[in-house]
Formats: sequence, structure tokens, C-alpha cells
Amino acid sequence: MAIVSNSTSLARAADERPIIQAQGVYKHYVTGGKPLTVLRNVSLTIPRGQFVAIMGPSGSGKSTLLYLLGGLERADSGIISVADQSLDAMTGDDLAQYRGKSIGFVFQSFYLVPTLNALENVALPGVFAGLSRDERDQRAVKLLGALKMSDRLDHRPSQLSGGQQQRVAIARALFNNPPIIMCDEPTGALDSKTGKRVMELLKHLHTRQGKTIVVVTHDMNVAQYAERLIAIRDGEIEDDRFINGASPVHESEEINDAD
Repeated sequence: MAIVSNSTSLARAADERPIIQAQGVYKHYVTGGKPLTVLRNVSLTIPRGQFVAIMGPSGSGKSTLLYLLGGLERADSGIISVADQSLDAMTGDDLAQYRGKSIGFVFQSFYLVPTLNALENVALPGVFAGLSRDERDQRAVKLLGALKMSDRLDHRPSQLSGGQQQRVAIARALFNNPPIIMCDEPTGALDSKTGKRVMELLKHLHTRQGKTIVVVTHDMNVAQYAERLIAIRDGEIEDDRFINGASPVHESEEINDAD
């Protein structure tokens, strides 16, 4: 039996307006010809402007849950709604538009286009949004400047350090000013010092710009930046609670508002 705190109380303590809701979600895969249940009856509510860490061991289902909430995959059963939109009822095109407007994704592997420089990588979402070249470039320059990357605009990913690549990925995630940032092991490919810097950037987006942040991690040093911890094991929510000791943004290392 999973031990779960009252997630409704957690939601109300932060904000009465939920931005992410999941109810009775199941997800299955077929491996070796046999069904594998990755998520079992998962329900949660995340209010607007909350910083949530989803933790669990490898194979627990934490990344699958993030991909379902972000519309990258579909649940087999259950209900998921984000920003008052039901993901289950959306077509593929609807989901693509939803992801482009509502979610900024940050992944462990960065997923930058190797043939594009930093400016072009950040501006890429603007191509799909139909913005002019000037509009795309102006917004990308502003975002990269806010993340202290103004001197790397013309550098390709291979010319950037891991931390610089992740900052470019964060700038790209912010391009359309989404209300939600979803991160899958955002510090997994970084050294501890650079990882700390990346988490401080995410903390800044939460505290100064009111972004809803959802971070999947197996590292408690990463989770400590959040204000709420959801523990998942064997596809079920094991615990859901507020946590203390969230690390503040260091004043000397703050970024400027990107908006």
C-alpha cells in the first residue's frame, strides 16, 4: 500500500488554482512480448507557481510521468489536464501546439541542434511559432544575455561546455514564455558546481518569475531546491509532502529577468 500525504492540502497551501492535474493514470509498455505496467493509478495536483521535485530510483516511472504531463506521451487510462486543457482529448497537432505554448522542456542530454549556433538553437521555437527572423533573434539575444551567454551567441554546441549548453537549452525552453518548465535530470550530465548553477537558474525562474517548475531527479541535492517532493516507486506515488531547506538564489549570481 502506497503511503501518500494529502496532496489536496499541499495544493491549497500554495495556490487554489491547479495548473497540472492527473487522476487515476496508468501507463503500460510491452517488453519482450510481455506487458509492463510503468505507472499505476497515479493522481496528483500541482498548483500554479509551485516548484516540485519528482524523485525515485531508476525504473520507478518518474520520467514516464513527466512525459505524460508534458504531452510527450499519452496515458493508457486516466485523466490528465494542464492549464485547464484535457490532454486526453487532444489530437497530435493539438498536443504539439500545447507543448509549444505551455511547456518549456529541459533534458539531461540538452538536445541542441549541433549544426546551429547558440542563437539559432534558442530561436528555433520561434520558427514553428511563425515569428519573423528579427523577432526570433531579438528574443533569443535577450534570453541568452539574461543567462550570461551574450559572448557565446555564435558558438555551436561542440564549442560550449556542458553548463553553457544547458543554459542554451534553458533559454530555448523559455523562448515562448511558457508558464511551466519541465526538467528531466537537468544536472545529470554536469559537474556538481555547474549543476548547482543550473538549479539556481531554475529557482530564480520560480521565485522571481512565478514559473511552475517540475523537476525529475534521483538526486536529493537537486530536489532540495524544490518546495514539494513527490516520491515515486514501482509506478506508484509513495510520498507527497512539503520539504524544507530549499536553497536560495545567491544574490551575487542572480540572472536578470528574461521577460
